[in-house]
Amino acid sequence: MRTIFTGLAVAGLLLAGNVMAVDMPADGKAKCGACHAIDTKKIGPAWKDVAAKYKGQPDAEKTLIANITKGGQFGWKMSNMPAKGMGASDAQIASLAKFILTLQ
Repeated sequence: MRTIFTGLAVAGLLLAGNVMAVDMPADGKAKCGACHAIDTKKIGPAWKDVAAKYKGQPDAEKTLIANITKGGQFGWKMSNMPAKGMGASDAQIASLAKFILTLQ
């Protein structure tokens, strides 16, 4: 009986961990995933850090879209991000900017 309860508890924790984890959208993986992750710094900053940087700014979405589109460093200590990352379309950039800002 104890083994059953232990097994259910472990399964519940695993399920809860998967539900709470945020997964990068497919466009983000394809166009940005080589340099960015959601919560760890790679070549570029973690997207949660980007969201924190823009938190509370009234034009955060527009600014983020413009920065992704033109490329650059944006005050991060990293190499220059290429314009439009790995060739993301304007629609993909807008969608990813919205997603990144939800990570606050």
